[in-house]
Formats: sequence, structure tokens, C-alpha cells
Amino acid sequence: MNDPEAFAESAVAEIRESVGDGRAVIALSGGVDSSVTAALAYEAIGDRLRPVYVDTGLMRAEETTEIEATFGYMEGLEIVDARERFLDALAGVTDPEEKRHVIGEAFVREFEREARAIEADYLVQGTIYPDRIESEGGIKSHHNVGGLPERVDFEGIVEPVRELYKDEVREVARALDLEELIAERMPFPGPGLAVRVLGEVTEEKLEVARAADTVVREELEEHEPWQALAAVIGKGTGVKGDNRVHGWIVAVRSVESRDGMTARAQELPWETLQRVQSRITSAHPDVARVVYDVTHKPPATIEYE
Repeated sequence: MNDPEAFAESAVAEIRESVGDGRAVIALSGGVDSSVTAALAYEAIGDRLRPVYVDTGLMRAEETTEIEATFGYMEGLEIVDARERFLDALAGVTDPEEKRHVIGEAFVREFEREARAIEADYLVQGTIYPDRIESEGGIKSHHNVGGLPERVDFEGIVEPVRELYKDEVREVARALDLEELIAERMPFPGPGLAVRVLGEVTEEKLEVARAADTVVREELEEHEPWQALAAVIGKGTGVKGDNRVHGWIVAVRSVESRDGMTARAQELPWETLQRVQSRITSAHPDVARVVYDVTHKPPATIEYE
């Protein structure tokens, strides 16, 4: 992509042609990919677009509040509370690929429900090129690509940024004058914290992951990582006060990258890492230890599942 403004014009035209005189729902997550897609789609078809944010219960702290504040200008913004449905669907699921497929299907069913309410035939989503490469290459199924169910009750799925990398999507965001909060926002996986808790997704693990994520984002912001995260990877023995505990192990990961296809683990000051571990172990009584992941991509992926 050489000219982000020209790309935006072309994408708007593509959405208008694809949807025609019909209606569409847009899968809105608050990340830069879906936000750019939403802005393009809103310009293309206006009030024939239903922006839908699904609160899966797998999101970061204050995510829903931020979505309402940022996208309230879009007519018909729908906030769907699907926390119970997603957690019920994930009960007992431990395999990472199965998790992604369960979440992909749950998302589609939510969007189908919203589409029926306004008689919409199209789903617009912010799939980008790395999503397709990793899904089609068998690295991992993205919930919006390989994680989609075989039966989808839409006449068409429109993906206007499907050929772009993350850094190119940010260029389009700037060309559209989206807020810096959105244009420069750190990537967050579509399946949310479900792929940052190893094994079965439970309320307790999500609580730990959410608290640790808040600490990581606050403490590492000044180091400007491409992506930083905290994952709950298991349990280990620790000591709190005078008591032995068998508590959660949280892995912190911070990487530098251009497009997410490759990444290098960030070298952080020891003092920073000590603040992070101190705050995380204090934030939740059942966290026993914090480790820092120094693995590049490849051989690792950025996310844990």
C-alpha cells in the first residue's frame, strides 16, 4: 500500500459495491483493525451499518466502557452482553485450536442474531493479512478466519483490510484522523484473554489475567512495546507471608515488531521487571510468581495459544 488515503477511498467503494442497498453488521472490538474497518464501513453505508461490540467476558479491564466512549458517535452502536454464553461454550475446553473455533462460532452466532434484528445480510470484519497467513498456514486459527464455522448465515462477509499488515492499517487510521488512542493501540487478540490462559478458561484465571494485563500495560507503556501481555500459564509453589501457597504463575511478554509476522523479545530494565512482578503478585493473592519470556518469534508465537 503506497497511499493510505487512496486505499481508504478504494475500500469505501468496495464496501458500497459489496453491500449494495442492503444492511450490514460490523464486528467491533476496539482494536485498530476493526476500528479502521468500522470507520470505512460507516462512511460507505452510514446508518445501514449496525456496529456491534460483543462483551465476551474475555476482554481487558474497562474495555466495554472505552468502546462506548470511543464509538458512541456511530448510530445504533449495540453493546451485547454475551459473557455467560461464551464462558458456558468454553467450559471444559483446553485445546488452543478448539478454543479458537468455539470462540469463532460463538461470535458469528451473536452477529447473526443482531443481523436478523435489522434484516442485515452482510458481516463486515477487520481481518488483516497476517490473520489469513497464520490460519491458512496452519500456525493457528484466527477466530475470524480459520475459526469460523462452516455454516454462516450471511449472504457475504466483507473484509476491506484483508490485504494489509498491521503497520499499514495504522497508516490508514492516521489518514482517517482516528484518535491516537485507536490508531496506536497495542494489538489484542480477537479471542481475548482466552488465549492468555493456558488450559480451561475459568473466571479465576481471567481475573488474574485481567489484573496482570493492567499492570503490564501501565508499567511498560514508556518502553513503547509493539505488544506487551501477561499470560496465566499454570501453578507453582510460592510463599506469601508465613504461608506456603500453590499459586498462579504469570508470564510477562513484551516484543518489538513491525507487522507481527516476526518479533523480538524486548530487553527491559531489571528495575522495570521487578516493579512488574511486585505489582502483579500484590494485585492478586493467588499469584505465586512472575516470569519474563525472552523468546523471539519465531520460534515462539507472540500469544501463548
